[in-house]
Amino acid sequence: MAARFSAFSFVDRITAFEPAKRAAGRFRVPARVGRFPPALVAEAVGQLAAWVAMANVDFGRRPVAALAGETRFLGAVAPGDTLELAVEIENCDADGVAYGGWASVGGARILGLERCLGPMLPQDDFDAPDAMRADFAVLRGAGATVDRFPGVPALEVIPAGGVAGEWLQATLEVPASAPFFGDHFPRRPVFPATLLLDAQTTLALELARGAASWRAGRELTLACVRDVKVRAWILPGQRVALRAALAASGSDAATVKLTAQVEGATVATARAEILPVGAAALAAVRSA
Repeated sequence: MAARFSAFSFVDRITAFEPAKRAAGRFRVPARVGRFPPALVAEAVGQLAAWVAMANVDFGRRPVAALAGETRFLGAVAPGDTLELAVEIENCDADGVAYGGWASVGGARILGLERCLGPMLPQDDFDAPDAMRADFAVLRGAGATVDRFPGVPALEVIPAGGVAGEWLQATLEVPASAPFFGDHFPRRPVFPATLLLDAQTTLALELARGAASWRAGRELTLACVRDVKVRAWILPGQRVALRAALAASGSDAATVKLTAQVEGATVATARAEILPVGAAALAAVRSA
């Protein structure tokens, strides 16, 4: 595949495919990548669903991220791991795709997506339809070259004040240029919503660690993100104001409200659930 299909593409091969209904695939996280955030595992599942949706309309349209009802983070992924991906399509037509899905490593589920919805927009606005058809044929055949993903460069996130245990703010400086824009998207560069979510949930964890309700020394982890709504594009070079506010907390869980704004307008919202590591592991077993 062309170099453009390497900087932010997370399906190496589609291993099973039922048109407009379901698919399975895999992606190997290159061993040289220093960090592969949980949000990028969700991106991989979403990209597999996108291939199903695009194939259903002969690549004349493509879905974009808009709504995700629930993303459950059940385990970690490490460089060198192979993600086994699966999606179930609830509805798919020229207007949008509704789906759920999951990712596993070594037979253990590490992520689950539920109640996701992506509106379909003209493919010509984002990429060349013929190029997408050719890429799909490779994925359905021998597969793309593994280990082609170079990693995502560290993003600049600047603390912008707050009150410990109550709220925190930060400024995300979206780069004017970056390799991932080559895939997202070649004809219309857009900052990936999953990279935004990674920055937001990192801020949420920092906030939760300052909450007075935790027993001292407890290690916390991101367990779930609910009600993700992407309301507008974030473009290269824009400055995004991030805010994390503690909505509820106790000795066993904290809920953090997440917002992102560009020039005073809200572009994304979500709620993150933070749990102690032991409680999160138990919740993962119950969800599997």
